[in-house]
Amino acid sequence: MTNITGRVREAFRGDQRVDADALIARLDAVRRFLTAVDGLLPDAELVPAHTLVERAGTRLALSRDHTVVALAGATGSGKSSLFNALAQLELSPVGVRRPTTGVTHACVWGPLEGANRLLDWIGVLPRHRFVRESALDADDETALHGLILLDLPDFDSVQRSHRLEVDRLLGLVDQVVWVVDPQKYADRVIHDSYLREFHRHRDVTVVVLNQADRLTPAELPRVLDDLRRLLDADGLTGVPLLSTAAIDPAGMVGLRGAMERTVAERQAALRRLAGDVDTVVTGLDELVGSARPAGGPDDTAVDGLNRALAGAAGVPAVTEAVEQAYRHRAGAATGWPLVRGWRRLRPDPLRRLHLPGPTGDQTDPAESLVAATSVPDPTAAQRSALGLAIRAVADRAATDLPAAWPGAVTSAARSRLGDLPDALDRTIAGTDLGLDRRPLWWRLVGGVQWLVTLAAVVGLGWLVLGYALRALGLPALDNPMVGQVPLPTLLLLGGLLAGLLVAALTRPLVRWAARRARAHAEQRLTAKVARVGDEYVLTPVRIVLGSYAQARDALRDAARR
Repeated sequence: MTNITGRVREAFRGDQRVDADALIARLDAVRRFLTAVDGLLPDAELVPAHTLVERAGTRLALSRDHTVVALAGATGSGKSSLFNALAQLELSPVGVRRPTTGVTHACVWGPLEGANRLLDWIGVLPRHRFVRESALDADDETALHGLILLDLPDFDSVQRSHRLEVDRLLGLVDQVVWVVDPQKYADRVIHDSYLREFHRHRDVTVVVLNQADRLTPAELPRVLDDLRRLLDADGLTGVPLLSTAAIDPAGMVGLRGAMERTVAERQAALRRLAGDVDTVVTGLDELVGSARPAGGPDDTAVDGLNRALAGAAGVPAVTEAVEQAYRHRAGAATGWPLVRGWRRLRPDPLRRLHLPGPTGDQTDPAESLVAATSVPDPTAAQRSALGLAIRAVADRAATDLPAAWPGAVTSAARSRLGDLPDALDRTIAGTDLGLDRRPLWWRLVGGVQWLVTLAAVVGLGWLVLGYALRALGLPALDNPMVGQVPLPTLLLLGGLLAGLLVAALTRPLVRWAARRARAHAEQRLTAKVARVGDEYVLTPVRIVLGSYAQARDALRDAARR
C-alpha cells in the first residue's frame, strides 16, 4: 500500500525523540487492526502483529528507567571480552572453543531489584545476573545507571538452541551492538541473516569493529570504509560505526560514550518499539491495499441474488398456487350455487403447499416442526443458480480488495448458506399472500347467483305443483303468462340461463383478478425473500467490508509518526 508505506519513513532516527504517547497510539492502532481482521485473514500473516502488541505492552509496563543493550556477534568476535571490559569485571567466559558463550549473561548498572522483573521477562537466569556496583567506583559508573548489558550466545553457534536463543532475545532487547572482527566483518551470515533484517531498527543499532588493535594505522581506515559500504548496502546508512580494542581502555572510550548517551536519553526502548511498529506495518501493507472499496455489491448482483433466492424458495410454484387458489375461491363464491358444494370438495391449491387455506388457517403446529411449508425443494439447477448468484455478489463486493480479502468476503457470503432453506421456507409460510379478504364483488355476484337460482327453484316448484294437481284430477293452477311464456317456465329457464350467463360473464373477470393476485403475491414474496438475502448473504458481506475499512484506517494510523 504505497500511501501507507510512504509514510513509514526510512530515514535514520537516531537523533530524533520518540513520543511515548504517540507510540502507544500507534500500538493501539495495530491492536484495532487485529480486532478488525480477527477470523478474516490467515493467522500466519498476523503473528508478527500479535507478537508486537504483546511484547510492546509488556515492555512498556515494565521499567522505563532501564535500557537493555545486547552485544551480539559471531564466535571469536570478542563480544564477551567487550562485555567484561565495559563491566570492568570478569563476568562472561572468554575462550577459543566453539561455542564460547553458551548462555546469556547480564550486567546491571544500579540496583538489581529494579531490573529483576525486566530480566525475568527477557529470560536471563538469576545466576547469570550481575550487578556493576562497587564502593571503589565512587561516581565513575553513575552515567551508566539504568543500563542492562547482555552478552548473547554466538549467533553462528554449531548448537541450534544457541541460535534460537539469540533470535528470541534480539526481538526483546532495546538496542543491539553488533560486534565484528577484522577477519569476518564481511561474513555473509551476519549481513544477510541479521544486519539486513535490522534496517528498520537503524536508530537502535550500533556496529563495532572489535580487535582494531590487530590492524595497522593504515589498514584500519580502509577496513572501516569497507564495512561502512557493506552497512549501507544492508540499509543501515547512518548507524554508528565504532572501532574498539577490549585489551586497551582507550579503545573502549567511543563505545562507552555511546552507551552513556543511550542510557541518558531513555529513548532506546521507545525507538526499538517504534521500529517494530514500522516493520509490522510494512509487513501488513499488502493485506489492506490502498483502494477504498464499494460499500457492498452492486444492484446487478443483488438483483441476480434475489431472483436466485426466489427460485430456490419456490416463489414461482407459490404464485402459481395463488392464482389457482384465487380462481378456486372465486368460483366457490360466485359460481352457480348448485355446483358450489362440488367445488368445495376439491382441495384448495394453497392447502396442498401447507399455506393459508380458505379460512386462513396454517398447517398443524406439529407438522410445522418439520417444515413450514410443502413447497417443492429447489432443483439442482436452482441450487446451482443460487450458488453462482452468491459467488457473483462476493466477487462484485471484493472487486477492489487486496488478494487476502476476497476469500474472506466469499466465506462471509456463504457463511449462512446452510440456514437459508429454513429461513426461506419460514418466510414463504409467514407472508400474507393477499387472499384472506373476500372482495366485495364476490359477494355481489354470489348474491345475484342465489337470486337467479331461487327464481329457477321457484319456477321448478311451481311447475311440479301444477303437474301434481293435474295428475290428481284437481283444478290446475292458473299460471300467469309473460307474453307467450308461462311465468313458472320463465322463472325456471330464466334462472338457469341467467346463472350460466353470470358465470360466463364473471369468468374473464376471475381470470384477470387471479393474475393480478398472483402479481401482488409475487411482489410480496420477492420483497420478503430479498430481506432474507440481505440478512443471510449481504449483511455478512457488508460486515467484512466494514472490517476491511476499519483495518485500513487502523493501519494508516499505525503508520503515522
